[in-house]
Amino acid sequence: MFKGRRAIPSRLPVLLLENLVLLPGSSLVVQVSDPRGMNLVDAHLWQSDDWKDQYVGVVPRVATDNKTGFHSTGTAARVQQITSRSHPRPLFSLLLIGQCRIRIDDITQEVPYAIAKVTQLENPNFQVTSVTSEVESLAKNFRTSAHELLELLDVQSPSVGKLKEILDSLPVGTLPDLFTSIVKCSFQEKLEVLDAVGLSDRYKVAQPLMLRQIETLKMLKRASNSSIGNVIVKKSTTPSKNLINFTKPQGKLPGRDEDDVAELEQKIKTAGMPEHALQAANKEMKRLKSMPQHFPDYAVCRNYIECLVNLPWAKSTTDTLEIEKARAELEIDHYGMEKLKKRILEFLAVRQLKNKMKGPILCFVGPPGVGKTSIGRSIANIMGRKFHRISLGGICDQSDIRGHRRTYIGSMPGRIIEGLRTVGVNNPVFLLDEVDKLNRGVHGDPAAALLEVLDPEQNHSFVDHFVNIPFDLSQVIFIATANSTSTIPSALMDRMEVIHVTGYTQEEKVEIAARHLIPKQLHHHGIAPDQMEILTDTITQMVVHYTREAGVRNLERQIGAVCRAAAVKIASKAANLPIIVDLSALEEILGPIMFDRDVSEMLSRPGVATGLAWTSTGGEITFVEATKMSGTGELVLTGQLGDVMKESAQIALNWIRSNGHRFGLQCGSLDKVDIHIHFPAGAVGKDGPSAGVTIVTVLASLFSGHCVRSDIAMTGEVTLRGQVLPVGGIKDKVLAAHRVGIRHVILPKKNERDLREIPASVKTELEFIFVSTIDDVLLHAFDVGMKPLLTSKL
Repeated sequence: MFKGRRAIPSRLPVLLLENLVLLPGSSLVVQVSDPRGMNLVDAHLWQSDDWKDQYVGVVPRVATDNKTGFHSTGTAARVQQITSRSHPRPLFSLLLIGQCRIRIDDITQEVPYAIAKVTQLENPNFQVTSVTSEVESLAKNFRTSAHELLELLDVQSPSVGKLKEILDSLPVGTLPDLFTSIVKCSFQEKLEVLDAVGLSDRYKVAQPLMLRQIETLKMLKRASNSSIGNVIVKKSTTPSKNLINFTKPQGKLPGRDEDDVAELEQKIKTAGMPEHALQAANKEMKRLKSMPQHFPDYAVCRNYIECLVNLPWAKSTTDTLEIEKARAELEIDHYGMEKLKKRILEFLAVRQLKNKMKGPILCFVGPPGVGKTSIGRSIANIMGRKFHRISLGGICDQSDIRGHRRTYIGSMPGRIIEGLRTVGVNNPVFLLDEVDKLNRGVHGDPAAALLEVLDPEQNHSFVDHFVNIPFDLSQVIFIATANSTSTIPSALMDRMEVIHVTGYTQEEKVEIAARHLIPKQLHHHGIAPDQMEILTDTITQMVVHYTREAGVRNLERQIGAVCRAAAVKIASKAANLPIIVDLSALEEILGPIMFDRDVSEMLSRPGVATGLAWTSTGGEITFVEATKMSGTGELVLTGQLGDVMKESAQIALNWIRSNGHRFGLQCGSLDKVDIHIHFPAGAVGKDGPSAGVTIVTVLASLFSGHCVRSDIAMTGEVTLRGQVLPVGGIKDKVLAAHRVGIRHVILPKKNERDLREIPASVKTELEFIFVSTIDDVLLHAFDVGMKPLLTSKL
């Protein structure tokens, strides 16, 4: 059918252009920032190694009765160059080369990007098999006009000179399209050229445009020679006529820029700004009109006005607050997390009763991978609001929050204002991720800049340094996430309601994997649900022996590894379907078990005990070791310990010195013995008072020669009087003990109230021993039961 290159594919991804037309044989640089266009470039071109060989359908957007807005005729194009930009907003810049006309027969896919069934209308290399005498005559006249046009243009331009050299050798089929893309014409006129499939019709549409441009250039040249002034040519509704306006020199260039200024003025009127913002915008617009384009402040002033008109001053979404529907969606999206879901339902219920309420600012604190970010997204979905995530990790400049002043080169708004421009409404849900990882730098403290943002009494008039006028943030719902509260400044903590999100139990992880993680990974790896099945015992094995974490991120990675192994067998047709992943197959895929729950080997000798610790990644068990040797009574502590933990070790040793004789411990001459206490994992910093009871138990084991029970772990702060004080992080610590198979946990008596947060399935498998004194600890920590020989008077 076609001569020359291979035919265009019958199905093409479609890029929709706004007020632009790409004609065959011409090139066009377009900026892609809409979601469908971004998805097309990312999936079809950016990730492809042979993207220069791929065809893309380039179609103008027109006002039609259908929802798509696709023009019936488009251009098959190749992408010559791709560049990307991520700030101030993500976009791709494409250099497109038109190849041939196509007809859009049907839109077969609209998300994540459009794909159309197309029909090729002409040869992609512009070779025409037969030329009629009419076309030859039209082409001859057109070449004559083209030569005349090029003579009027700047001959010093390399592109004009090159075009003059090759004009006579250009194919007949490419002349109308090429010169239509050069001359100044309207969007509608270019559409007429695009729709002219027949070559003679195309010449008849393009020839008047060429003649009009020649006549315009001649008049401009005459006006310039007679020194009348600058001539601005405006096209009328009739393509063959021109309106000539003579104006005094203003230092500005004619053309599209004046249209842009008028468009900005119209946007100011329709932006719905409050009075103070409208006054600022009009003042800057007046300044912009009186400023020549080549002034450095021109671009700054224009960017500022564009920022103002793009802010959602009066645009908002309507909340959908149905408590029962919200409860059902939370149960579907998130398993467990009962305390957090209860607080969210309370928050939504109050919003339903009083929509214009202030605050509160919720802060979800918990280890990684427990669903803090996803619960924030669920809140936005339930309320029907836009969702925007702002990552604060590593930010050390307050300008990232409040923006840069316009006196600086390259100034831009802060992340709060930029986020509002991105979502396009003034009442989104903002997730401030990793708020505990803000850093103070030489350019100010970003945590201090957040104080105004997160204060309901102040954020109704938030002032960004770039915008420099108040913006109302009172309708924005702010949700913060953190792994620990220890690094959050107290003033910032005071503005947030902290909700602790603890880790998952073994049963919860198995259920989460079955409900969410496995279907998600099957979808990501292109495996149908009926092609592979992971048994429940296999999931349990992965949870117990291949992961040890509070969240489920590593569990998801292990499931992904299993899916990849299954994908190889499915793709190579090396296994019968469905593939059943049992325990033997799991070990073959993931290798030997990574974590052994048996801790008895660690406690097979005196001077070792199991403690419970809390970290920002959840609860952990820790083995405390002690040994003694001849010396001068020195206490050696290793394991990168903080000051509080060092003091706890000193208190424990002094208690043993003063009370060891009551238990028959051989510690009378400690001034001739050096004691070394070590906490393994020395590269990890450790601090806090909760290891006190563990250190006392280790020293008692060392001096008595008895081993501590291997199925028991403990936590609690000690005093010189032998009292055991309560500590924090009980739920995370208990879950950590349960993960490694420990069945007895020693806790301070005053922490008994914290057991209500522990799931019933965990409490039934553990025995909790509540103690008030060190005597109670030593009584239960040893198999033999270390009892005092004398009754203490303290």
